[in-house]
Amino acid sequence: MKHKIFNKKKVQLFNIFILSVAMITFGSCKKFLDVVPDDVATIDHAFSNRFEAEKYLHTCYSYPFNRGSGDPVVANIMFTGGDELWTYNGDNYRLESPWKIAMGEQNKVNPFVNAWDGLNHARPTFKAIRDCNIFLENVSDESKVLDLDPQMRQRWIAEVKFLKAYYHFVLLRMYGPIPITDKNLPISASPAEVKVKRDPFDEVVNYIAALLDESAAVLPAAIENQSTEAGRATKTAALMLKARLMVMAASPLFNGNADYANFKDKDGVQLISSTPDPSKWQKAVEAGRSALDAALEGKYALYEFSGNIGKISDSTRIQMNIRGAVTEKWNSELIWGFTDHQETAVAGIQNGAMAGQIDHRLTVAPQWTSYLSVTMRMAELFYTDNGVPINEDKDWAYDKRFELATAKRAERFNILEGFTTAKLNFNRENRFYGSVAFDGAKWFMQNSPNQSDENTSFYVHAKFGQNNGKIRDQYYNVTGYWPKKLVNWKYTQTNAGSYTTEKYPRPEMRLADLYLLYAEALNEAGNGTEALVWLDKIRSRAGLQGVVKSWQEHSKSPNKPSTKEGLREIVHQERMIELAFEGSRIWDLRRWKKAEILQNMPIRGWDVNGSTTNDYYRIRTLHNMQFVSPRDYLWPIRESNLTVNSNLVQNPGW
Repeated sequence: MKHKIFNKKKVQLFNIFILSVAMITFGSCKKFLDVVPDDVATIDHAFSNRFEAEKYLHTCYSYPFNRGSGDPVVANIMFTGGDELWTYNGDNYRLESPWKIAMGEQNKVNPFVNAWDGLNHARPTFKAIRDCNIFLENVSDESKVLDLDPQMRQRWIAEVKFLKAYYHFVLLRMYGPIPITDKNLPISASPAEVKVKRDPFDEVVNYIAALLDESAAVLPAAIENQSTEAGRATKTAALMLKARLMVMAASPLFNGNADYANFKDKDGVQLISSTPDPSKWQKAVEAGRSALDAALEGKYALYEFSGNIGKISDSTRIQMNIRGAVTEKWNSELIWGFTDHQETAVAGIQNGAMAGQIDHRLTVAPQWTSYLSVTMRMAELFYTDNGVPINEDKDWAYDKRFELATAKRAERFNILEGFTTAKLNFNRENRFYGSVAFDGAKWFMQNSPNQSDENTSFYVHAKFGQNNGKIRDQYYNVTGYWPKKLVNWKYTQTNAGSYTTEKYPRPEMRLADLYLLYAEALNEAGNGTEALVWLDKIRSRAGLQGVVKSWQEHSKSPNKPSTKEGLREIVHQERMIELAFEGSRIWDLRRWKKAEILQNMPIRGWDVNGSTTNDYYRIRTLHNMQFVSPRDYLWPIRESNLTVNSNLVQNPGW
């Protein structure tokens, strides 16, 4: 299938910079050409039979957007790159490169989380596209891989088209307009050919969408054999990525953003349109509807906890819904999960999210616990138990949220009975208790004493010197809140200072996210009534009443859901709650153009140096964030790349 945008000759940036530097340095391609015979032999071998070709297929899957190869699992832009999670102030590059972005230290000389070049805690994403192109060129050639079944050949091609689209999407989301890389650069390319330009944003969107359509037309709606295909691309994943792409393209950052009116290439071509196009939201609706149809065909469903456990309360079971939707491997909601061998070592993520020595019967806590700390902003984000924001609930004392109260028997499933903690932690929705732990919080696990959530469950003591509090100079929680949601309920600590847990594929796409994308698109396209249907499905799973009823009965703004602007605010908050700590917020705040507001506010937490109740429950500021608009909405291209390729232009503000 040909597309108009294919007419431009596209190249792979990984090759571009190597070739360009070689040409500048040596005056010819000779040094680069010297390595070609070995490379050719390697490629020929890679596609000599099905077994070798499948290994190359796995290579194409090996670049998920997470962190640099070999970096610790917690050194990840999705965790510490924004305002959701914070950590202690150390001096360890292996951990802190993504966090330096949140600290306001991004730069253009050596950018942090540099996916363009694969540096500073990022995978080389253009190299990933290069590998996809090599695979497609060779497997599409029926004179190669002769023992590959024709039907399987077509499926593999569709999978790699999906991956190629995904890697383009990753770069587009970070950098805005990028050079479309449809074909790899031949070794005979001239110096002029390697100096490619960035393509306009909308052209890149159309290119990615076309790849995803081609992929979806071949792939099955869901994986057919979990033991051999778990983590492979599906029709539903392809169409959900298209829905995510279309929602991003319709959002304020890229749809009529006046900040980019002068963002042009060196020939004066506008790279991002500054004229709003409302029809983009209708395209997003259509993409969302197609993805939902595929999800129905694939029999995906919102996850409901059904663990083999003794009697637990209804509230704990609801909390396990949100915990299991993320941490139960290959559950009914997971549309696409990252499964490369390093990312499934999410044991490190779980340990970094766990409160040290959660089992108070033990005497030694594992290292690395409590590395990830939930900010006060996120703790305040979740609804009250009435299903509305804490500053809107007419029956919830927002102005007294930092005062103290003692948990009564009725609160025993969420807070240790008789424990004194902040009122902020009382009478909150179950997604709060399922996602966040705090001083005095219950933490239900599979190995909880008596397998019950009565007062035998594990709990948090977070004050200075206590089991879960600050007891050393590193690996301690800095805010007083833990991302419980990221820890599988089978996590177990041992008295030897170690732990065991069940690994899970980190969810890159799950059904609740698709519902929220669709609801957002519907509301922006003028169909708020149907948007409410999809929001209420998620709220029902969370044990909440529908949006309209909750606002009418409990909100100070009872008519808020009846307007596009009001429902937009509700949709945004639902996304931030439901998808908290999953890597969505950092991108959502950018595409909504809210980062310049929310990421220019202080990062706060409790005083974890306090050993008494009164000393601990004092608000302290850990950092005053600074987000410079419009500069910080897009990643800088490394300055040296602009020197090598004089046709590239830098992003605005850099």
